[in-house]
Amino acid sequence: MEGTVVRVAAISGSLRRASANTGLIRAAAEICRESIPGLQLDHIDISALPLLNTDLEVDGGFPPAVEAFREKVSAADCFLFASPEYNYSISGPLKNALDWASRPPNCWGDRAAAILSASGGSGGSRSQYHIRQVGVGLDIHFINKPEMFTKAHQPPNKFDDDGNLIDPETKEQLRKLLLSLQAFTLSLQGKPANSQQQGIN
Repeated sequence: MEGTVVRVAAISGSLRRASANTGLIRAAAEICRESIPGLQLDHIDISALPLLNTDLEVDGGFPPAVEAFREKVSAADCFLFASPEYNYSISGPLKNALDWASRPPNCWGDRAAAILSASGGSGGSRSQYHIRQVGVGLDIHFINKPEMFTKAHQPPNKFDDDGNLIDPETKEQLRKLLLSLQAFTLSLQGKPANSQQQGIN
């Protein structure tokens, strides 16, 4: 077990500069560096992906931005999705990214994933449940607990004006979610969780 590195491909469904969802991914990366040995998080920028159009697939290949994105997805051990809730559902940029990497051969399959969201009154719950539905078709295995629905606009303040996570309680929730993702990923790979990951609530 010692020396095992779990590579997380983290994707934000918001392209906004001060996005709270992207802020959650930045906080997750910092938590991984500082307190979760063996968990390496890479934020994958999806802003350059064109809208899905199979006419852009030529001789079995994809546009350069899509090829680069698919390679990063394929190289990951697991995934972390952060999505706002747009009209009771998944954000357009995230759905587009999910669809591009699902084009044959499917790049998502048979790996673990976790979802977090920062949104209005529901905390993004409806978005998360729709991501889970899409994930069924992609053969993604989602952790079930803990769930993390961050009500971004309710007190206490959880993010600063630049979208950085500042709330200690939310950071702790995020740490537990990451530990659960790490443990589930190792379980799917047939590897034991270390003592830090065992007994997660």
